[in-house]
Amino acid sequence: MKMEENKELRYMEFRALESPEENMIIEGYAIVFDIPQTHSFGKYKFTEVIKRNALDFTNMKDIVLRYNHNDTVCVLARTKNNSLELTVDDTGLKIKATLLDTQSNRDIYKSIKAGLIDSMSFAFSVAPNGDIWKHGENETYRTVTNIEKIFDVSVVDTPFYEDTSVYARKFDEHFKSEKQKEFEFRKRKFLIEHSI
Repeated sequence: MKMEENKELRYMEFRALESPEENMIIEGYAIVFDIPQTHSFGKYKFTEVIKRNALDFTNMKDIVLRYNHNDTVCVLARTKNNSLELTVDDTGLKIKATLLDTQSNRDIYKSIKAGLIDSMSFAFSVAPNGDIWKHGENETYRTVTNIEKIFDVSVVDTPFYEDTSVYARKFDEHFKSEKQKEFEFRKRKFLIEHSI
């Protein structure tokens, strides 16, 4: 399976910075460590936490900053030319970007300053055995311990998790798969205990 097929998205808040040189600078945290986030999918709850060491072995080579993960829009900043800086600290993955002075970037920057665009996102894949899933009756808890690759970071105009239909579908499929395994295990155990 290609790594691109395992790509997931997450959203965080960020802000525009005032700059005496009138540079258009934005910064924020694309990842925050050890803070569980709980979201609901119908009657099911899903909680995820990204552990502090999850980025220790992550491929972060040549990361770009995009708008809404859209690769048809010009890249806003890039680590390759140092217009995008990524820093892993005790809080998480911090980004700082200096936007090139173009009309589209000025529009995005003004929207950020006005609070119209107020979220950040990153696209990533988890390494094999890089997460732990625990399931309850109507709740699943995922601990991410090893992020394999970060594909991009993005400024987005939708709030945290609200429009991540691909992720919700992946969660739903995983939940059903795990529930089926549990059912099969209990069925085999019952048959053995009752010598059927």
